[in-house]
Amino acid sequence: MRLALFLTCFNDTLHPQTGKAVVRLLERLGHRVDFPLEQTCCGQMHFNTGYRPETLPLVRRFAEVFAEYDAVITPSASCAGMVREGHPVTAAQYGDHGLRGAVADLLPRVYELSEFLVDELKVTDVGAYYPHRVTYHPTCHSLRMLRVGDKPLRLLRAVRGIDLVELPGADSCCGFGGTFALKNSETSTAMLADKLREVRGTGAGVLSAADNSCLLHIGGGLARLRSGVRTVHLAEILASTEEAAV
Repeated sequence: MRLALFLTCFNDTLHPQTGKAVVRLLERLGHRVDFPLEQTCCGQMHFNTGYRPETLPLVRRFAEVFAEYDAVITPSASCAGMVREGHPVTAAQYGDHGLRGAVADLLPRVYELSEFLVDELKVTDVGAYYPHRVTYHPTCHSLRMLRVGDKPLRLLRAVRGIDLVELPGADSCCGFGGTFALKNSETSTAMLADKLREVRGTGAGVLSAADNSCLLHIGGGLARLRSGVRTVHLAEILASTEEAAV
């Protein structure tokens, strides 16, 4: 099976360690992972802020770059949601027949990481070891758009050494929402305050999620409070091993 990593421009710029973790994890499970250098942005920023025609070249590039792969895996529920929901809309509105067909053909092969592990590889125990108290925030795109359900939690529960604690009000938004945090800063800050209170109340030392964008938002608030709580992407926890910790 030919696998490709779609790292996303956000992760490539700010969190490259997450992409490296995905590769380590999948290679440990016996798979080779390609990283096509021609990949760029999925177009979510353009699409969500009303620049729909400007999204089209990015949709076309994505379809071309990943066309030959059996599975495209991304450590971003947000970008996976854009590809699966926003790309067909863009192609239908502004693309030609060939692009619409290429997008439709590719979409069933695009997976958020936990989806690929649980649904395609049929695995929940990935051999991870992470001896920390962890709580998990299901980001809005993973929860409402992709509907990954409890897949991330099933993966985390199988991690050796972990002390996984439930996050109260887990299904509430952290207040990020991309440009929402800029255009509606007071509302975003109020939503973030609620999320910070719940995270700190768990007593966890680590907050995990499937989107580094939300972790960046929450992590900034936790840092300003000097809470001592770290934010760690799901992929990085799953890629951790006892041998690496020694």
